[in-house]
Amino acid sequence: MLFAHDTEVALAALAALVNTGRGGADRLGSTSDLDAYVETWRWTGSRTGDAAELTAVRSLRARLEQLWALDEDGAVVLVNDLLRESSALPQLVRHNGWDYHVHATSPQAPLADRMAVEAAMAMVDVIRSKELDRLRVCAADDCSDVMVDLSKNRSRRFCDTTCANRTNVAAFRARRAGRA
Repeated sequence: MLFAHDTEVALAALAALVNTGRGGADRLGSTSDLDAYVETWRWTGSRTGDAAELTAVRSLRARLEQLWALDEDGAVVLVNDLLRESSALPQLVRHNGWDYHVHATSPQAPLADRMAVEAAMAMVDVIRSKELDRLRVCAADDCSDVMVDLSKNRSRRFCDTTCANRTNVAAFRARRAGRA
């Protein structure tokens, strides 16, 4: 394992949040879309479930997307801004079947603040480990999703097996057509 389990989950949730706004279609267009995202990634704590919460999360998403383009110094500035703006106060907690892990906001903090701090805390580990190059964009020609390469040998190129399979099948067919 490259990072602690909670860091890996936070990084995956971060990439999934960013991907809700990539590829042309906004997959976070309604409060029900946000509800589904929150349920999928098992976010805990208070929710308002209103349009203001959705707007705050969508605004956060745009800021977090920058992490895939920033160099280390730029990422540090963004991470520090997110932590400062959310008044982060790291503490160890245990809940919902998870062993001790770090939370840096209260469960009553706004959802967007909790998401910002989770992402920022995960990025602290990434930056301190000099692993920022693990944040990548899918190598498939027809996909713009972001991903976090958590493989031991840094070999992950595609966001999921669908993109990998589609690319590999296309390459196979192209080679096969060249032989004919």
